[in-house]
Amino acid sequence: MPTSKQTTAKPAAKTTTKATPAKEGGGKGLKAPLTPSADLAAVIGSDPLPRTEITKKIWDYIKEHNLQDAQNKRLINADEKLKKVFNGKDQISMFELAKEMNQHVK
Repeated sequence: MPTSKQTTAKPAAKTTTKATPAKEGGGKGLKAPLTPSADLAAVIGSDPLPRTEITKKIWDYIKEHNLQDAQNKRLINADEKLKKVFNGKDQISMFELAKEMNQHVK
């Protein structure tokens, strides 16, 4: 039996939130289409793409050309096309990929 200081637990009120529709076309954020530079376009094509698709296409290129380091899979070995995107570096870590890619999109 509850004492005067104790209260019985009330069920939590249900709250509903409506999902806001994503902006179509030229929205901001991850879905906004970005134009690749000429160096990046040589790897992924010249069509404007969202940042997520650009990253996916770069990884497709890396896997297709077997550019992941055999001993340390976190490292990417650059071929001639990727070396231009990686600002002349022969090898970068996968964590640097987004930083290097960002310098080649508008």
